[in-house]
Amino acid sequence: MELKEIRYFAQVARAGSFNRAAEQLRIAQPALSRKVRKLEEELGTELLVRHGRGIRLTAAGAMLLQRAEAIVHLVRQTSEDIRARSEEETGHVSLGVPPAAGLLLVPPIVEVFRKQFPHVSLHVREGISSSLQEWVIDRRIDLAILHNPPALQSLEIWPIVSERMVLIGPKGGARKPKLAPPPSLRLRDLAEYPLIMPSLPHNNRRLLEQAATQHGVDLNIVLEVDSVVLTKALVKRGLGYSMITYAAVQDEAQRNELSVFRIERPSLLSIVAVAISRDAQPSPHARKLISILRFVVQTLIADGKWAGGKLLNAGDDPKIAAR
Repeated sequence: MELKEIRYFAQVARAGSFNRAAEQLRIAQPALSRKVRKLEEELGTELLVRHGRGIRLTAAGAMLLQRAEAIVHLVRQTSEDIRARSEEETGHVSLGVPPAAGLLLVPPIVEVFRKQFPHVSLHVREGISSSLQEWVIDRRIDLAILHNPPALQSLEIWPIVSERMVLIGPKGGARKPKLAPPPSLRLRDLAEYPLIMPSLPHNNRRLLEQAATQHGVDLNIVLEVDSVVLTKALVKRGLGYSMITYAAVQDEAQRNELSVFRIERPSLLSIVAVAISRDAQPSPHARKLISILRFVVQTLIADGKWAGGKLLNAGDDPKIAAR
């Protein structure tokens, strides 16, 4: 296999059609088709299924796409690390973020990073924490911000922030579920409320399920939605309640668009952590990005823009910080 063939295949897979990929690569569509067909012949299996509306990946194609992204990222990172030894510091670093924390963290991180390293490109990818974990392990990204990461042998994890999970519900005027919660709730009271939660293995869902099992609570999950934005929209319409970090809803709470209820006895803490692969030495740019991330978090908490957040040291949670 040639690197160019792998890149061409990955572009077709991401674009969803040969025509769009050919336009993006600025090559003739027949030539692109021949390259991909040659790759399939070399591997002895079909990678793409062609149909009238474009293409879809076979199981082998999906596996190759995953490996191709890792290969392309590694080749690019190696090239840029070598060039970074020149007088002008250049390079590339990639950061994965979950939706809620990303909205809060990414703008100030990008601002600080660009000021300090104007010639280093920063690639930000969004995804749920379970997907981000896989991308770090597969080296498709350099580091990731994760919610409540499990202790994995393949990841080096440092907790940076703890914050309380809260129950959110609709404000007056929306079509509400029958129950109206008091200002604060016990964890066992959650059994009485129709919940809209992300599906497993989403880390926030896993955290809630573990706490419910530990305290003998039968959760009433009426709808599974993996999008924070959609979940908040459904709650505003009065179609259920949800458990979420306060940082994800603090703007809506301040605008009086959602009701927020504390969980007491016990409170449910969410951990935000940064993760890198144990198998790969972090690049200098990745290490600098981690330092900037921690500085931004500290500033947001000090300025009251991350309400309820508590800055952590790695030693604050030995199970998560264990190496």
